[in-house]
Amino acid sequence: MPIPSFHTIMSPLLAYTSDYNEHTLRETAENPAVYFKLTPEEGQELLPSGHTAVFDNRVGWAKMHLLKAKLLKSHIHSMI
Repeated sequence: MPIPSFHTIMSPLLAYTSDYNEHTLRETAENPAVYFKLTPEEGQELLPSGHTAVFDNRVGWAKMHLLKAKLLKSHIHSMI
């Protein structure tokens, strides 16, 4: 199975976080990986830069879009 697009990841990510509990970034990425039955090789496939896993990157984009739509909250605050 090819690694799903961030659009495809949005719905399972939203369903996973609908329990209103806090989840770590790692938990947030692992749950959709299990949902989509990614192989370890697919989960470790890197972007061309070689620094970030493709799936983790797509989960990040899905999360960002859900945050912008105000469907998720993040407790991470930047320091000024």
